[in-house]
Amino acid sequence: MAYLLALDQGTSSSRSIIFNDQGQPVASAQQEFRQIFPQPGWVEHDPMEIWQSQLATCQQVLAQSGIKAAEIAALGITNQRETTVLWERSTGQPLFNAIVWQDRRTEAYCDQLRAQGYAGRIQEKTGLILDPYFSATKLKWLLDHIPGARARAERGELAFGTVDTWLAWQLSGGRLHVTDVSNAARTMLFNIHSGQWDQDLLDWFEIPAAVLPQVHPSSHRYGDTGLFGDAIAIAGIAGDQQAALFGQACFSPGMAKNTYGTGCFMLMHTGSTCAQSHNGLISTAACQTGAEPQYALEGSVFIGGAVVQWLRDGLKAIQHSPDVEKLAASVPDSGGVVFVPSFTGLGAPYWVPSAKGAILGLSRGTTVAHIARAALESIAFQSTALLQAMVRDAVSPITELRVDGGAAANNLLLQFQANLLGIPVVRPKVTETTALGAAYLAGLGAGVYRSMEECASHWQVERQFLPTMSRDQAAGLMAQWENAVGKVR
Repeated sequence: MAYLLALDQGTSSSRSIIFNDQGQPVASAQQEFRQIFPQPGWVEHDPMEIWQSQLATCQQVLAQSGIKAAEIAALGITNQRETTVLWERSTGQPLFNAIVWQDRRTEAYCDQLRAQGYAGRIQEKTGLILDPYFSATKLKWLLDHIPGARARAERGELAFGTVDTWLAWQLSGGRLHVTDVSNAARTMLFNIHSGQWDQDLLDWFEIPAAVLPQVHPSSHRYGDTGLFGDAIAIAGIAGDQQAALFGQACFSPGMAKNTYGTGCFMLMHTGSTCAQSHNGLISTAACQTGAEPQYALEGSVFIGGAVVQWLRDGLKAIQHSPDVEKLAASVPDSGGVVFVPSFTGLGAPYWVPSAKGAILGLSRGTTVAHIARAALESIAFQSTALLQAMVRDAVSPITELRVDGGAAANNLLLQFQANLLGIPVVRPKVTETTALGAAYLAGLGAGVYRSMEECASHWQVERQFLPTMSRDQAAGLMAQWENAVGKVR
């Protein structure tokens, strides 16, 4: 039996999972790392902590499984996207903390570019909506604010990368400066139609080409790592959401998945057609296994499962995140409370970077259970707004939604989600679909699997949630939600 090692580097923790060739998890290890908030709206990570936590989980998972490096057919990397790292080529030392995808420090610069008329041209090339979320403005900030960085970058002394690139560099001892199309497509420097870094974009954002990594398909023999004894091939790389789309076996146009993580990310595969959204979604590169580009429509909710963390850490309403389901289920509904958790602005389909969070509809009878229920429902409301935007873009009809991520374990949330959407919500047996996607890509790259169809044959349903609410009632609840969003805008 061949084994595949997936490195799943997320926003709040690093994980390593070993899968067998049937797509079943055999062993996993996880380690949290610090979230750094230097000032309101700024979010940073220590790149060395990212690397050390990821390395530690690799070592743990190999030790606890008893599987040797020689038995690992290949390794795949999946990562928090857009988070931006700048380091010195000669030493591999970061010049600054990583600027995280949630960070809003470049908001004023985005406004300036918008006022200068760049937004449409940028979207045309990248499929992305001009927003601090993406890497280009973060990288420009680093080059502008670290003394001497811009001159050093122009001389080729510095390397930029999203987290996948940073990990590949560390795993290979500085031999690999690489990324895949799905991560490159999130930088706002990559033309998703030509499949190349775009000189116009580099000029507009004042980024020297010398800092950029090489771009390859998601399933590709990038190189090897010798850190675990015998050499292991690095044969798959994909941004976490595209990896989850792949792990959910959403390979055909119209197939959609939603990941309920820190944020919520809904992707619909559009095949080899790059669909242009007219409803606040972005077009992005999906995982590519050969020469032909693949695309997806995506909607990103910035605060999904993180609203439960806020209930736990900010409001002290619960002790542990899973406790939210029991608390929310102790009341029949939210009692008219609507929670708009726009702590870091509103993402798709609204795109209001300056929006602040709000809890509306409070009365003397409101309890913490009603607020907890409204918090859970906010995750489903935001995801429904995304799916409705996808339906309006009408690339393909969506007949079911495949779900994964930490909060997908919450049955109350998924039932409410199915009620709002009016289509089945399907949870697979293996919910580690992000890591599984990275494992499949690595397995295809290393010849463990002959085809994507072979990967799809391993996908199995654990539970299906069917809508039980009338469409009128669902529409009424969505109208209430949109009214609340209107107030925070």
